[in-house]
Amino acid sequence: MALWQKAGIDPRQESGTWYREAGAGMGATLNMAAAMNACTLSDRATWIAFRNKGDLVMAVEGDPALFNQYGVILVNPKRHPHVKEKAARAFIDWLTGPEGQKAIAGYRVNGQQLFFPNAPPH
Repeated sequence: MALWQKAGIDPRQESGTWYREAGAGMGATLNMAAAMNACTLSDRATWIAFRNKGDLVMAVEGDPALFNQYGVILVNPKRHPHVKEKAARAFIDWLTGPEGQKAIAGYRVNGQQLFFPNAPPH
């Protein structure tokens, strides 16, 4: 909706039936778009792994406005004492460290890189 707002469009107020909210996960949304021969926004990983593309094609890629950051956060162990803090910290350290970043960069589906690590060096 933020992208529509930047374009000065409120699709819910515009006339016609051109805009639909899927209210579903990305795979289901891509299925819907393929069935309707429609446009949708998709994350790169789901798009690459998705097999039922029909006539859909990638129209835009790499635009900073579409940046989709993933992150990792340790649940506060003081508020949730059942959290395995030591194991969680070890995972976070691995994920944001050189080995984890290499694993993220090396993950491929159909020969294509899905994720691009960008954790700052420790």
